Amino acid sequence: MIGAFLVVLALLFMPQSADAQRRSSQADAPKTFRDCSNCPEMVPLPAGEFLMGSSETERGRNKDEGPQRRVSVPAFAAGKYEVTFAEYDACVADGGCASKPADEGWGRGRKPAINVSWDDAQAYISWLSRTTGQPYRLLTEAEWEYAARGQTTVAERVLPFSTGRTINYRQANYDANFVYPGGQQGEYRQKTTNVGSFQRNAFGLHDMHGNAWEWVEDCYRPTYEGAPTDGTAVQDATCELRILRGGSWNYHPRLLRSAYRYATPGTIRLNSFGFRVARPL
Repeated sequence: MIGAFLVVLALLFMPQSADAQRRSSQADAPKTFRDCSNCPEMVPLPAGEFLMGSSETERGRNKDEGPQRRVSVPAFAAGKYEVTFAEYDACVADGGCASKPADEGWGRGRKPAINVSWDDAQAYISWLSRTTGQPYRLLTEAEWEYAARGQTTVAERVLPFSTGRTINYRQANYDANFVYPGGQQGEYRQKTTNVGSFQRNAFGLHDMHGNAWEWVEDCYRPTYEGAPTDGTAVQDATCELRILRGGSWNYHPRLLRSAYRYATPGTIRLNSFGFRVARPL
């Protein structure tokens, strides 16, 4: 009798618990918006302050990730996902983007647009701004790291990933034959995955670690000495190197760290290079 009574209680309360979990998940999901039907889905991010760069004790650290400094970032909107082929192809079809990038046979649609240069990303953003009447742009390097970390206040200890002290192949798309300390080997997918295939971070953004490298607005300098502390981009009249952030499907996990910086000429196109968009609120 007692056993039957417990089963009845479980049946009565299980659906309510599941419904409550669904309601909680929906409540926790950040509100998003689109400025047109084929525009990127955008997530409003609150203003905040964070410690940019990495400490000298962080595993895999490079010298250009310092010195660490406090940066205040105004509220802005960031793409929930990396710009997809479906979104980029709309620009090509409308004549706003001259280059139609190859997808390596991996598919288009919800795959991140790859084989795009910094210049290609700028062409897309110009088209998107004209189409919507909104001032779209790339994220600044400071905005990107703020968005990747997913925190609005300076943490007592800055962790390498939004996932914590380490990252694993269930949390991001990268070459999981290699391990960041505390992680584990796993599946190496050897290509991009559909955007949103992995859990979002605290700001509601997907694939800030892995899948495709993301171009940011700034010109590269090998130090943060004298860099802006208000979230704006570093700009030089003559800019030889641009910056990509976040790592990609074919790179080691240490390059997925929130502080890692990849510098290269803005004309380069690779099958690991993509981008994400931003706009003021």
